[in-house]
Amino acid sequence: MIKDIYNYERELTSKGYINIAGTDEAGRGPMAGPLVVASCILPSMYTLDGLDDSKKISPKMRDKLFDIIKKDAIEYHIEVISVEDVDRLNVYAASKLGMERCIKAYQTRIDYVLSDAMPLDIDIPYLSIIKGDAKSASIAASSILAKVTRDRIMVELDKKYPEYNFKKHKGYVTKEHLEGIKKYGICEAHRKSFSPVAEIINKKEK
Repeated sequence: MIKDIYNYERELTSKGYINIAGTDEAGRGPMAGPLVVASCILPSMYTLDGLDDSKKISPKMRDKLFDIIKKDAIEYHIEVISVEDVDRLNVYAASKLGMERCIKAYQTRIDYVLSDAMPLDIDIPYLSIIKGDAKSASIAASSILAKVTRDRIMVELDKKYPEYNFKKHKGYVTKEHLEGIKKYGICEAHRKSFSPVAEIINKKEK
């Protein structure tokens, strides 16, 4: 069976919904770097070759689609949630906050929202779709906006903290990253609430 990533949007359009906003995040799993949330409204009956879950697309293709989506979207918003806020809120609450901020930022009237596995406190009809970034075009587009934005932030952080090689692992938990924080300690880009980082802090305090 061929996956139809436009099915949700097509069905909603047939029911009279015009402006459908997808929303997704990038960076829930890493132990360093901010969380980035994005949302976009694609034109009605829009299609884009290669559009898919950002994790399934090569970096080069993501960069290409990123530019096209920004150009073609009726409107889009990107929210960067700081490491401090991720630690303060927890990553789930921070993801929800970012999505709701994106939705509230729209100047365009939104008729319906599709979120990637996140219930939202909004006064707009919405549907939370598990693995939505692989099932909905507007969520997939949002995932690309969030992923590319976050990856570029991590490349910039790598220039400031080259000892961790953020440009390679983007802050995720890898053997190299763990060895880096064991050798150099943590920096301001690390999430203190995440287990590997918290363990190192606790050891130093003891």
